[in-house]
Amino acid sequence: MSHPPRILGRRTVARTRLFHVEELELQFANGNRVRYERLLGSGRGAVLIVPMADADTVLLIREYAAGTQRYELGLPKGLVEAGEDLLQAANREIMEEIGHGARELDYLTAFTVAPGYLSHTTHIILARNLYPERRPGDEPEEIEVVPWPLSRLDALIAREDCTEARSIAALYMVRDRLERPR
Repeated sequence: MSHPPRILGRRTVARTRLFHVEELELQFANGNRVRYERLLGSGRGAVLIVPMADADTVLLIREYAAGTQRYELGLPKGLVEAGEDLLQAANREIMEEIGHGARELDYLTAFTVAPGYLSHTTHIILARNLYPERRPGDEPEEIEVVPWPLSRLDALIAREDCTEARSIAALYMVRDRLERPR
């Protein structure tokens, strides 16, 4: 296996409230020098939660997605705040976004999206044994909660308003995990 390239230089190209764009000057083992740009994450990552109301019903959310300029149906998610562990962040996010907490939280895996230029990790958490509890969040409008049967996952994926890859992958992963005999 090749060794990672040597970083010859790095500089900030742009910084906003949400994004930090960094240019890297790299030298590969074969001598080639290239420049890459990447988006740097916060370093803490994010959580994406699969909240199960019962053995077959997942609680999805419908919220506005500025990137696609439409309302999207997906799973609750959010950044991990300073001082939080992943399970605390997951429980806080579902309290803010779906009005429930979870007595049972299981870490499943971590996903990256476009790792060639994005240094962000999303941690997938399965939430079960839900109870009502709402906390205020930072959403600009109330989020619609949409119960959906996992047994109808193919119909969900066929919808035009369910396109977020992390949500889709997490839903299939949880469906397969819950269908396995113990």
